[in-house]
Amino acid sequence: MRHAKLKFEPTGDGGPGLARATTFVLDLGHQDIPLEVLERAGLLLLDTLGVAIAALPMEPGVIARETAVRLLSSQVPGFSARLLFDGRRVSLAGAAFASATAIDNLDAHDGYNPTKGHIGVVVMPTLAALAEAQSDLTGPEALATLVVGYEISGRAATALHATVPEYHTSGAWNALGVAAMVARMRRLTPAQLREALGIAEFHGPRSQMMREIATPTMLHDGSSFGAMAGVTAAIQAELGFTGAPAVTVEDREVICHWEDLGKSWQTLLQYIKPYPTCRWTHAAIDGLQSLFNTHDFATEEIARIDVRTFFNAVELFNGVPESSSVAQYSMKFPLAVMAVHRRVGVEHVSGAGLSDAAVIEMMERLHVAEGPEHSASYPAKRHADVKVTLTDGRVLETGTIHARGGPESPFGRAEIIEKFFQFATPVLGEPRARAICERVLSLTSNSSRFSELADLIYDPPGH
Repeated sequence: MRHAKLKFEPTGDGGPGLARATTFVLDLGHQDIPLEVLERAGLLLLDTLGVAIAALPMEPGVIARETAVRLLSSQVPGFSARLLFDGRRVSLAGAAFASATAIDNLDAHDGYNPTKGHIGVVVMPTLAALAEAQSDLTGPEALATLVVGYEISGRAATALHATVPEYHTSGAWNALGVAAMVARMRRLTPAQLREALGIAEFHGPRSQMMREIATPTMLHDGSSFGAMAGVTAAIQAELGFTGAPAVTVEDREVICHWEDLGKSWQTLLQYIKPYPTCRWTHAAIDGLQSLFNTHDFATEEIARIDVRTFFNAVELFNGVPESSSVAQYSMKFPLAVMAVHRRVGVEHVSGAGLSDAAVIEMMERLHVAEGPEHSASYPAKRHADVKVTLTDGRVLETGTIHARGGPESPFGRAEIIEKFFQFATPVLGEPRARAICERVLSLTSNSSRFSELADLIYDPPGH
C-alpha cells in the first residue's frame, strides 16, 4: 500500500503536467479532437441526460433541488443558471450540485474502471449550467468542453489513486475536471486556471468510499460536492482567490499521468451501465441473464444461485434494502430482480419495487463469495462467475464474465440510444425524449447550437 506523501515536491512553474493541462484546457479547438471522440462525448451526454431525467422524481434529487433553491441561489447575470428539468434559477454551483446529486443517486451513469469512479455525473451538469449564458455556443465546442472535463478528471483520478492509500469517492478528483470546464468556457487566464485546479483539489471531498458501501445512503459517490467544489473553485480563481498548487497535476511524481493528454483519450474508455445499480454487480447480473438466454428454464426452477466475484463486490449490502440508495448498493437484491423479472430497471430499485415479495424470496436462494482470481484482476476488470442449480439437478455455469458496456465489451450507438429512451420516456414522454435525442446527436455539426436544447432540458416535465 502506498503511503500518503508528507512533502509536496512542486516544479516551480507548475512543470510539464500543468503546462500540458493548460494548453489542452484553454487552447484546444474542437477541430483538434478526433471526430470519434466528439461523437462518443455526444453519446455520453445523451446517456447522462437520460439518467438525470429518470432521477427527477426520486427523493435525493428533489431534496438537492430544494437545497439549491434555499441555500445556493443567485440572480447575478453570468453567475446563475436554471435547474435542469425544473426551471428555477440558482447559482452556477447550485445548478451543478443539484443535478450531480440526482444523477449520483440513480446509479446508472457512466464510469471509469481504472479509478473505480465517475465523471459524467459532474461534467454534464456543469456544461448545462455554463451553456445557458452562452447562446452562441456551438455544438462541437460544447462537446469539446465536455471532453476537457473527462480528460482532466480521468488523469487527476489516476494521479490521486497512484499516490494515496485510501479509496476515496469521485468528488475528490472530478472536481478538477469541473474547474477546467469552467475555466475554458469563462476564458480564464493560465494563472487563474492554475489557482482553480489547486482550489478544487484542496476542497474536493476526500471521503471514504467503502464507508458508503458498508452503510449505503444518499451520499453515494461524493460527486455532488465535487461538482460544487469545482465550479466554486473556478469562480473564486476568476475573482482573484488563490489556492495551493494541485498535487495531482504539478507534483514530479505524477507527470507520467499527463504525458499522453490529447493523444490517448479517456473519453473513449468510459463504460455505459445497462442497469441502475453499482457497477460491481453488473458482471454477475450479466452472467445470470446470459444463462436465461442460453438455457431453457423458468424462474420457478431455480433452487440455488452461486456467485463468485471480487472482494469489494462481496462487501456490498446483502440484506433486504429499505431504500433505493441501499438497493443500488446491494449485491443480492438486483440479482434477485434479474432472476424474477429477467431485467433490472429503475422501477425495480425504487418505490414499490423495494417490497417485491418474489424478489425478496429469491434472495434466500442467492449465495455470494469471493473469487480470489477476480479480486486479483480488479479494478482493471470487473469479473464474476455464476452457477445456477435447478430443482431437477441440472447445474448451469457461466465461467468468468466481464461486465458489459466498457471498452472490453462496448455498447454500440443504438444500444445507448435505446437505454436513453428507457430512462427518459416514462418521465418526459416520447415526443420530448425524441427531440432531446435528435438535438444531442446533432451537436457534432458545426451549424448546431447548444441553445437549441434549452427549451427541452431546463423546463420541468409537462411543459
